[in-house]
Amino acid sequence: MIEITIKKSEDQKLLGEVLKEQGFSRRLITKLKRTECGITRNGKTIRTVDRVFADDKIILNSTDEKTLEPNGELNVTVLYEDSDLVIFNKPPLMPVHPSIKHQGDTLGNYFAYLYPKLTFRPVNRLDRDTSGCVVVAKNQHAAHALQNSCEKTYFALTKQIGFSGGRICAPITREKDSIIVRCIRNDGQYAATDWTVIKNKNGISLLKLFLETGRTHQIRVHFAWKGFPLLGDEMYGGERDKIKRQALHCGEIKLTRPTDNKTITIKAPLPEDMSALIL
Repeated sequence: MIEITIKKSEDQKLLGEVLKEQGFSRRLITKLKRTECGITRNGKTIRTVDRVFADDKIILNSTDEKTLEPNGELNVTVLYEDSDLVIFNKPPLMPVHPSIKHQGDTLGNYFAYLYPKLTFRPVNRLDRDTSGCVVVAKNQHAAHALQNSCEKTYFALTKQIGFSGGRICAPITREKDSIIVRCIRNDGQYAATDWTVIKNKNGISLLKLFLETGRTHQIRVHFAWKGFPLLGDEMYGGERDKIKRQALHCGEIKLTRPTDNKTITIKAPLPEDMSALIL
């Protein structure tokens, strides 16, 4: 259920026009129109061609279908929550989505436990071994509004780098004969990563990274190409003696809340396996 209060600036506009201006997709509006009591005003059904007035309470009732098996035995920290979204601090080694090998131990399964009536709609996705912020929309409108609007900051560990930062701009594509591994090649897609060294300790550098683009394995591929693969990233040549997964963490996410268009920034602390090596 989504509740909207009509603003003075929207007084006497058509409801359909207001919904479109607020970012509701045509697909969702069509679905609501076909749902019994899908759109109501002050408790009574209203059509999208009807005019609305300041202070009207519009309720959108979109029924979500539960598709995942709930698992309350998992342990995932909730960093932030409101009526439209929830932000989790996904631990390392936990997949976001179920797969053939992972049917009940994913973030989706934990979400199904917390919100048994909602559909799992992750806005951003992290590899199984990557930890940190994952935004999940609680309804279709929020999922649409948040698409391409989340700014993510990552943190990674490599062997010590002798300069303070820079920018890597190199095209990424799929390695021949592999559906998983990526590489740098001239026929790849444009990819750019900005990075800064924020701490050096015991021959290790802690990097802060911002992605201009969002290619698969972008950070991992870019730093392996530069000769500094992430610690623990066996796929791209990283050493596994200090950490048993790629040392990559989505530590900060900035987004605009669909409810009030307010910009918020949420942070997730480094997980124990990374902080033990550098903090």
